Amino acid sequence: MADPVQSRPSTLSASLQTAGDGNRAYRLVQMTSGHWDRLARLSSVQRTIEQFLSAHPFERAPWLAVGFGAGIAAWIVLPGPWQWAGFITLCAAAAVFAPLVAREGVADHLRHAIMGMALMLAAGCGTIWTKSALVGKPPLPARIYAPISATILDRQDEGAGARVRLLLAARVAGADRPMLIRVMLPDPLDRPGIAAGATITAKARLEPPPPPMLPGAHDFAFAAWFEGVGATGSIEGPVIVQRAGTRAAMLRGTQQALHAEVLAHLGGSAGAIAATLASGDRGAIARSDADAMRDAGFAHLLSISGLHVSAVIAAAYVLVFRGLGLAGWIALRVRLPLVAAVCGATAGLAYCLITGSQVPTMRAAAGAVLMLGALALGRDPLSMRLLAVAALFVMVFWPEAVAGPAFQMSFGAVVAVIALHDAAWVRRFVARRDEQWPMRVLRHAAMLLTGGVVIGFALLPVALFHFHRAGLYGAVANLLAIPLVTLVSMPSLALALVLDRVGLGAPAWWVTGRSLDAVLWIAHATATLPGAVTTLPAMPGWVYGLWLAGALWLALWRGWVRGWGLVPMLLALCLWATIRTPDILIAGDGRHVGITGLGPDLVVLSPGQGRFARDTLLEMAGMSGAAIAVEDWPGARCNHDFCALALDRAAQRTVLLIGRSRRRLNDDGLAQACAQSDIVIADRVLAPVCKPRRMLVDGTVLARSGGMAIDLGTGMVTTVAQTSGSHPWNAHR
Repeated sequence: MADPVQSRPSTLSASLQTAGDGNRAYRLVQMTSGHWDRLARLSSVQRTIEQFLSAHPFERAPWLAVGFGAGIAAWIVLPGPWQWAGFITLCAAAAVFAPLVAREGVADHLRHAIMGMALMLAAGCGTIWTKSALVGKPPLPARIYAPISATILDRQDEGAGARVRLLLAARVAGADRPMLIRVMLPDPLDRPGIAAGATITAKARLEPPPPPMLPGAHDFAFAAWFEGVGATGSIEGPVIVQRAGTRAAMLRGTQQALHAEVLAHLGGSAGAIAATLASGDRGAIARSDADAMRDAGFAHLLSISGLHVSAVIAAAYVLVFRGLGLAGWIALRVRLPLVAAVCGATAGLAYCLITGSQVPTMRAAAGAVLMLGALALGRDPLSMRLLAVAALFVMVFWPEAVAGPAFQMSFGAVVAVIALHDAAWVRRFVARRDEQWPMRVLRHAAMLLTGGVVIGFALLPVALFHFHRAGLYGAVANLLAIPLVTLVSMPSLALALVLDRVGLGAPAWWVTGRSLDAVLWIAHATATLPGAVTTLPAMPGWVYGLWLAGALWLALWRGWVRGWGLVPMLLALCLWATIRTPDILIAGDGRHVGITGLGPDLVVLSPGQGRFARDTLLEMAGMSGAAIAVEDWPGARCNHDFCALALDRAAQRTVLLIGRSRRRLNDDGLAQACAQSDIVIADRVLAPVCKPRRMLVDGTVLARSGGMAIDLGTGMVTTVAQTSGSHPWNAHR
């Protein structure tokens, strides 16, 4: 029999081992329990989302189009190839693992939604990346003045600017390859034979397509990259025509003939607008009239857009449909909607070709043709599903258009109209009923006014984001101007051109001129109303994206759940309203500096160096006043080389020193002036002895950063380089 004393250690050891095993088992049970708890919670979330998607039916096509567009936007926003590849990889992984996370029978809608959106996000990013690689060409590395030998691909006359815009396939002296360039030819250098197809030699001043002048401003380099243009500039010397333009295209000749004929019958800004409607060539509209049209929200009437194309297609469709319908024999044997749709599409495409075949016009024509196809097939032409197909068509061929105002405003307006008419109360309001014709007219007028207000509200943030100013009364004013142009001006113009062939066009020309004069009168009357124009400083992209997300949610869902979209929209508008106007705006060239907060006007360094730069400074500052030269400001002290002034911001005084000349400076004087200043700004490289107390912004700094905006209250400095990333059109900078 074993000694109890001797057996105690083994018993204790066994007990300890048993206790250890129990603890491990307990921990294992806890870990397993936690794992199953997490799975249970995940399954509960899946069931909640699945119940939500099942209870609120939605159309998949519009959301898939939104996913494709979001993928394009992600490529534009993300800085470089590694991020683009990572984004596509994450989307592909989400599509692959979605069936594992959302199990079949538990979350079918969720699984399909994750897979569909992930694939469309990746497809959108890959589409614009592919087009960038195929179309984009490396820009000119630096500014040069050199001889060129070129073939003219396109010519556009700009009467208002007394110059001609040429698109050339050129060989530039010193460049290792031919490239597409866009140059301005002053009218004094123009001569016969300078037309499409001509071969010329000349001296040109060329530079890479410019980046944004300021953070948030228009990026010309982005647009030029997707057009394959590697340089922009101007012709500086005599043009020698080696071979005249022998392929004077029939369409271009027709365009020029129409333009000349319209201007021969109508003068002034009304004639310029009529010439634009007929040929697409922008005429010499007076600056005051152009500004009034913009402030009244009529800028879309000054260039061929979806409105004009739709008017031509609708007119052709109605004329053919109603005209053939009068012939009983034809109406009984021919499917009139199909014939009318084919004639409408033909008229729309012909109008696009005559007016220059610009990309925005072709996009509008593509969408209109799809709607005609729906009419021919007996489907509803105004549906979110059909609009999604049109948007996908545009985004596949012109993915870069997603970032532009034309795409966002045209599709945004149609989305707003369809969403409004999908509302239950609207369907009840416009439903046919037995009533007298005055009441029917009043109901349609009320819906027209409501639609205009909804479209105006929907597009107001888009206009403010891209242009930093918008007309508040544009929605109401367009209710008068658009019918006047589409129902009076354009038909009478077409009738005048036809009747002119037999010498009977005078009455139609008179109607055209008076109707366009009325449009101009409405524009001036609207633009001069109190508070007609609102201006705001640049909106951060993420705030605008928040507003777009809410707007899409509001438009694409049905029922009460769509109201949730108002939350991000209102939040974005509140954030936007709190954005501070930058105190100092510095263009990338350093020659244009704007200072805000000194009253209603913008104080600028060089008011006479170009209207475009001055207007851009005003727009980015969100100001509608005048531009005053810094030397004319009472608080500034200027000499030949510098201007100095003090700004009081956030209970702190900041002394600015702004360079004005490029002559060599004395080092001792420069060092002393810089030491007495907080911020020094110059368009050239200053000597190392310049050491201001806070910040030096000279040519060296601007070459790296580009334009910048400085907020003295918060100390925040925003630069163009921060948002440019490693996109190929910025790779040389």
